[in-house]
Amino acid sequence: MQHRNFWISAIVGFCFLFGFHDHTNACTGISLKSKDGSVVVARTVEWALSDAQHNKIAIFPRNKTFTASTPDGPNGKRWKSRFGFVSMTAYGQSYGPDGMNEKGLYVGMYYLPGYASYMKYDPKQAANAMSVGDFMQWMLSSFQTVDEVRKNLGTVAVVNVDDPRFGGAALPFHWKVADPGGASIVIEFVDGGQLKVYDSFLGVITNSPTYDWHLTNLRNYIKLTPKPSEPLNIESFQLGPLGAGSGMVGMPGDFTPPSRFIRAAALTASVRPLSNATDAVFESFRILDSFNIPLGAVVPREQIPKDIESATQITSVSDLGNKRYYYHTMNNRQVRMLDLAKIDFESVKQQVIDDDTGREHMVREISVK
Repeated sequence: MQHRNFWISAIVGFCFLFGFHDHTNACTGISLKSKDGSVVVARTVEWALSDAQHNKIAIFPRNKTFTASTPDGPNGKRWKSRFGFVSMTAYGQSYGPDGMNEKGLYVGMYYLPGYASYMKYDPKQAANAMSVGDFMQWMLSSFQTVDEVRKNLGTVAVVNVDDPRFGGAALPFHWKVADPGGASIVIEFVDGGQLKVYDSFLGVITNSPTYDWHLTNLRNYIKLTPKPSEPLNIESFQLGPLGAGSGMVGMPGDFTPPSRFIRAAALTASVRPLSNATDAVFESFRILDSFNIPLGAVVPREQIPKDIESATQITSVSDLGNKRYYYHTMNNRQVRMLDLAKIDFESVKQQVIDDDTGREHMVREISVK
């Protein structure tokens, strides 16, 4: 009983330290490539503040005029979009955890608490300032390659804009950007707005600490391999592996960001050969199944929110070459797909699609004659 109380106290303390009493975002992102050159980007989305309505997908037309927000209101950067895009939403807002534009550029936001630090807002420079959500929309609506994004990052100032849904707290994020050519970067703002850009490792991304820390931590796991362990002979004893997967012994299985980063990297590096984009799409769903987080696994029982069923609210997969956006939700594991190539972004109206209105799992019964 004494040991049990110790672990309960430790978990409660951990939750308090990282804000789990308010919210938690434990998203995991990966990228896969197939033999035909297709690039697929996938992620899970976890948010425990409440039902974030991530199941709703927004569509934005080409040539839309955007006005960014600052701490003073909607007086930030103004721009006209070059490209239409689709975006997951959050809390009824027009932006959310990820999106893809009509050219196949992908942008995803990932929580970075304790490390993200944006530029100090200067009202005299409001014309170049924008919130974290505006930053995502600016990239999706303005650029078609990672290289274009990289070259233009210095032209804007990302600042914190209070949001009442989050208690007015800062929204600490970093971003993964990828394109159909296979380029992928991670963008971070730290230490008062210093810009850091990293080439992503196999397209893998999680949460805190900063990306360079995760890259260093990879060195602790260089012996992970899908190759089975060799039997070990000690005098008259032969010790062999108990079953398949012995090469991955030591791979972390908990839900912390460092452990999820290592697990995502190991599973991505060892993925089977993939023939085409469809193969990569569904392999992405299969890999990310191991990152689904039941809420009770990361929140003490007495603190489990009553308004969501699970910590993993939605899993999305973006086929960048074919411009197809796939997803399934906690309420309906059936995979749905938006084909951006079939959307006329010149004339389509800005709208939000909610394919989860019934909040029911779709089950197809197999009849026997």
